Amino acid sequence: MLAFAASSGSDLSGGFVSDWREFEQNPVSHSAAHHLTTIQWLLDDQGYARVSDVARHLGITRGSVSVTLKGLRQRGLVVEDDHKHLSLSEQGVQIARGIRTKRILIQALFREVLGVPDEVAEQDACKVEHLISDQTAEATGGFLVGLEKISSDSQWTHLLESLQRLAAATPTSFPGNETQELALRLEKKDPQGEDQPS
Repeated sequence: MLAFAASSGSDLSGGFVSDWREFEQNPVSHSAAHHLTTIQWLLDDQGYARVSDVARHLGITRGSVSVTLKGLRQRGLVVEDDHKHLSLSEQGVQIARGIRTKRILIQALFREVLGVPDEVAEQDACKVEHLISDQTAEATGGFLVGLEKISSDSQWTHLLESLQRLAAATPTSFPGNETQELALRLEKKDPQGEDQPS
């Protein structure tokens, strides 16, 4: 049996207080992440980006884009030239590429490892791409690289396929009994895998 361990900060009586405050420390919001990655995509795809291009791509009004871009310009992430063409600063490019990389990695983890359908994997990856740490993204990348290296081993391939079948058998409501029971067991373990007193 695998010995999963819960984080030492996962005490439901208040351990998450500092965790949720960390969301405020993210470099960009969900909306800003979409604006930055859209500008980068437009620059890569067509060589330029304007407010109207960003609005069309995101399916929102030019006014909404302008409001978000104002904050991104003030933070030095987006630059607008005299012709109203948008570009990203070096920091803006770094953030946009980091978010895109995280989305790709998380989507691959959800789809390839957990067997989550493409559409759900894409939606869920979009929800967390700007929230996960660089450390978690690197660990995810390392895990996926490791899976690529062992993917030719038939025993590992069989194990992964079996795990995907188990993951795909999701209950109609969340959390299912097995998932809830696992969460309760994990909550009682410390990071070294030893049971904590109740």
